[in-house]
Amino acid sequence: MGLPRKTLRTTAVGAVSATLVAGAALGLAPAAQAAPAAAPRAAGSPDVRFVDIPGDGGTILKANVFTPQGAKSGDKYPAIVLPTSWAMPQIEYVAQAQKLANSGYVVVSYNSRGFWQSGGEIETGGPEDIADASKVIDWTITNTPADPKKIGMGGVSYGAGISLLAAGHDKRIKAVAALSGWGDLIESIYSGRTQHAQAAGLLGGAGVLTGRPSPELQQTLKDFLGSNLDKEDEMIAWGAKRSPATYIDQINKNGAAVMMGNAWGDTIFPPNQYAKFYEQLTGPKRLEFRPGDHATAEATGLLGLPNDTWTSTQRWFDRYLKGEKNGIDTEQPVQLKSRSMGGYEGYPDWKSVGATKKKIDLGGSTTIRANVDSGANGGIVLLSNALDQFLKIPPMASMPLLPRRYAGVWQSEKYDAPQRVRGTAKLHTTLTSTKESGTLVAYLYDVGPLGLGKLVSNAPYTFHGKTPGKPFGVDLELFSTAYDVPAGHKLALVVDTVDPLYIEHNPSGAQLTFSSPAADPSYVSVPLREE
Repeated sequence: MGLPRKTLRTTAVGAVSATLVAGAALGLAPAAQAAPAAAPRAAGSPDVRFVDIPGDGGTILKANVFTPQGAKSGDKYPAIVLPTSWAMPQIEYVAQAQKLANSGYVVVSYNSRGFWQSGGEIETGGPEDIADASKVIDWTITNTPADPKKIGMGGVSYGAGISLLAAGHDKRIKAVAALSGWGDLIESIYSGRTQHAQAAGLLGGAGVLTGRPSPELQQTLKDFLGSNLDKEDEMIAWGAKRSPATYIDQINKNGAAVMMGNAWGDTIFPPNQYAKFYEQLTGPKRLEFRPGDHATAEATGLLGLPNDTWTSTQRWFDRYLKGEKNGIDTEQPVQLKSRSMGGYEGYPDWKSVGATKKKIDLGGSTTIRANVDSGANGGIVLLSNALDQFLKIPPMASMPLLPRRYAGVWQSEKYDAPQRVRGTAKLHTTLTSTKESGTLVAYLYDVGPLGLGKLVSNAPYTFHGKTPGKPFGVDLELFSTAYDVPAGHKLALVVDTVDPLYIEHNPSGAQLTFSSPAADPSYVSVPLREE
């Protein structure tokens, strides 16, 4: 490269800072996380070099390699492979790679195929990406002092998904740290049979700006955003092939220790699908949820600043690659941080989160007209939940001012004590539509004395092929969260038909009627933590 190694390190870290500023649109805005004191680092700086690694089919992957300083011939170190996030360049992990190398790891970070200077096309976690991961491990074992029996993988977002997929296909991977990733791609951007338009559009646009989307990806996005129902089965099959949940049996058989972290407000990979995937894992595992949106919980760590997520990541690798008895395996494996207050809560498993349920009855019959945004909505992808994370300002709506012509509103009684919402709220109702297709969006609000509601959670629901005028049951899981409703406040469920986050399928003039038959009452079940 023609530059001294020290200059290379300084330049790379500076470039990471600039890239993360540009990457804020992809959910990499800095997150204010205070980390526990980390273990002392080894003195000195690691050796770094930039290399080309032949991936699947000989496709060149641009990579950087960090090796502990002073490594001698015959030395062996545990190794960590880090695929880059969607649209991010190979220097994304420089700060964390340096920290890991300082503590005795070989770290190989590579630019995922199709992005920036790496060859090939964007395959979105397809077979080529899985094969690339194994090729990088091959190269690492051959060309670095890596111990072939101590291989880990990890990353943020796209890197997290590829790491989980690779764990189901390569037995050499002993530990994974999957941050802001996905377990089920369909449940991430097509939950409730509803296209998450802003999320898919952001990913597609970023792919075009920073890489080369494959023809298959381009066609799939076109069909997805164009609501091509004739291609729905094909799109679901495409997503299933790229979902770690599809390979859960093989992941469990291979036995990698899996740590997963995500944000409550992740508008690209919502927490529900991650929690469901976590519950299916049978090996050593850990699940962490924090306030924020996509990748904001770990972003300060990419700048080299103290960060809870990356502290846990290193502890996880130290335990399952180095064998250190640092206690992470004896802690409660599910760690949650509320959006409303500081501190972590530990649980033995996901089903123990919000084990107490409180129902809000949705009595009577309510009819709303479709095609109009009532003013209740989930906000803007990445921005709204980042504001909630940093400033405690979630999307808001005034309950008295919501037009009942376009929104159904049901409220609980005023609570005498705080309600600590934890986990997944569930809506059950009976719906009658004047059209065979339609979309509704449900919102749960924390309502103060003046009627101003702060968004606790939401989720969309779309139906097709229903008989107009014939009632049918609707069961909908809202996105999981941890939120504390103050004493003296109420909870409110709001339902309307339009939200900028999602594509809606309401024909012009459609009306939706929500009823509560005596034999099958309607309700929303709210999960609570009891003190």
